[in-house]
Amino acid sequence: MRLVGKIIFVGILVLLVAGLTVWSGLALWFRLPMEETARMIAAGGVGLLGLTTLAAQFGKRPTRSLAMFAFAMALIFIWWESIEPPADGNWAPDVARQVTGEIDGDILTLNDVRDFEWRSEDDKTQNWVQRSYDLTTLEGVDLFLSHWDGPEIAHFIVSFGFQDGRYLAWSVEVRREVDGGFSPLADFFKANTLVLVAAEERDVVGVRSNIRGEDVQLYRLNTSPLVARTLLEEYVRDANLLAATPQFYNSVTTNCTTTVFRMVRAIGVNIPLDWRLLLNGYLPDFAYDQGALDTRVPMEELRALSHIDERAQEVGLTSGYSQAIRVGVPTPAR
Repeated sequence: MRLVGKIIFVGILVLLVAGLTVWSGLALWFRLPMEETARMIAAGGVGLLGLTTLAAQFGKRPTRSLAMFAFAMALIFIWWESIEPPADGNWAPDVARQVTGEIDGDILTLNDVRDFEWRSEDDKTQNWVQRSYDLTTLEGVDLFLSHWDGPEIAHFIVSFGFQDGRYLAWSVEVRREVDGGFSPLADFFKANTLVLVAAEERDVVGVRSNIRGEDVQLYRLNTSPLVARTLLEEYVRDANLLAATPQFYNSVTTNCTTTVFRMVRAIGVNIPLDWRLLLNGYLPDFAYDQGALDTRVPMEELRALSHIDERAQEVGLTSGYSQAIRVGVPTPAR
């Protein structure tokens, strides 16, 4: 039994050391504020230390190497915790401003709502505007999924519809800097901050359907006006908090899907854990199973009707964009 216990202990220790070595090496590579050569040396040094520590576990003096490894990890963790999300930066134009809002009775007023006019990815007119909405006229919530590379992963946009025909879309995005980019691996390691964008649909959805050529799907959610209002108010609270206290984007824990589902749970809606919350390209199937879509229509038919790109291209990024893309998309009996 002692031998079995020792084997299990060493096995767990090896996995722990290996995991910490990989994490530390990547953290130093992505976040150490040095030139590439220096970052490579630092990451390589941690890798060598990890290998030495692993090899020592099968020698006569494993404790000493393990203590050195633990000390190195402690220093790296202290450095890691000292990295704070920046409040200012040379942000890319489309994520340059964080929306903020104020609710006075039934009137919501938002500052820095994005209303860009897109002609191409590099040719656009930048408009940041103030918008006011009467929350008593809020009708429902719609979900957009924008697929850019296969069916498994999509960008997640939530849009609120009002009786006057206006729609207010919210998108959780990476706040990249000018000439910066999006890397799912790098964003595990505090590479970018988070920004909550409120925008006109013809901007934040239209740039994906008409400019980038992504596969955009629209699903109309089975929500009451009361739930829709509570969720919208939660968006406003989160936007104001984010403006006051920046946060890092994380590819798994703080992304366009998990942030929204945290808000949904915050308003008291119970959402069970499901693998489709991570592979969010399959989120419509999950929503259908939970009764959040129009279950009078088979899921395969809903999916076939959800694609908006053809209608979006026909109407263009005009004032009629939001109405045109909804033609033929089933609406639940709200």
